[in-house]
Amino acid sequence: MKKIILVICFTLLAFTASFAQRLAYVDSDYILKHMPEYVSAQKQLGTLSDQWQKEVDSRFQEIDRLYKAFQADQVLMTADMKKRREAEIVDKEKAAKDFQRQKFGPDGELAQKSTSIIKPIQDRVSKAVQAVAESENLDMIFDKNSEVIMLFASPRYDKSAEVITRLGLKPGVFAK
Repeated sequence: MKKIILVICFTLLAFTASFAQRLAYVDSDYILKHMPEYVSAQKQLGTLSDQWQKEVDSRFQEIDRLYKAFQADQVLMTADMKKRREAEIVDKEKAAKDFQRQKFGPDGELAQKSTSIIKPIQDRVSKAVQAVAESENLDMIFDKNSEVIMLFASPRYDKSAEVITRLGLKPGVFAK
């Protein structure tokens, strides 16, 4: 009797284990800090950012100097001279803001440079995460440093097609 119960327990345990998902996580900050090329890229981006920020600061300091000079000389100016000086200050301020946006905006040179330098490093990390997941037979790997970003998921757990079907749509047909 004990043998039968023991066999049933092991069978149930094996059956239950076959349906269990194997999960893991990684600490992407920890990984990246150990990559010399990432540390070097961060330094390079920091230097570039500092250089451009000095240029932006210099432009705004020039505008401030022009504005203070305008205020001091304003009493002695004709209306036409005032308009020209105000227009000059406004134009320089617009140019400074455009420069700042060109360098630091969401689609600015710093963002583009960051993407071009960091993306290959992130791709390497991603491939390594996938290789670890496959070699250790893991189903999902999450990043500890982000808000539930799945870095790897076994395709057998992707239920997207079923959700699309449940919504009454056809899987594989993309709306554009």
